[in-house]
Amino acid sequence: MGGVTAAPEPARDPGLQPERTRLAWRRTTLAATVAAVLAGRAALHADVTAPRIAVSGLCALLWLAFLALANARIHALAAGPEPAAIAPRRATAAALCTVGLAVCGAVLIL
Repeated sequence: MGGVTAAPEPARDPGLQPERTRLAWRRTTLAATVAAVLAGRAALHADVTAPRIAVSGLCALLWLAFLALANARIHALAAGPEPAAIAPRRATAAALCTVGLAVCGAVLIL
């Protein structure tokens, strides 16, 4: 008795989703850049102390790390029609950079 074979699923059409994701990474990178610049400005225009300079430097390092992660992801999304999924370690690192940048900015404002 021959079994019924299911028709193979058609190839996934990603449509414009990779383009939207790439643009979202760019917007997030721009927002992180603005936050880092404002944090640096707050550190240098208020009472200039060693802790403020240290937090501003940490903010700059977090921004550079996020920039590197975002740039790699943007290039991966632009590389082909079906980009590979982001690795969990990279996603976690990007999230931690974003949260760390927000915390550094909050510390400098207070």
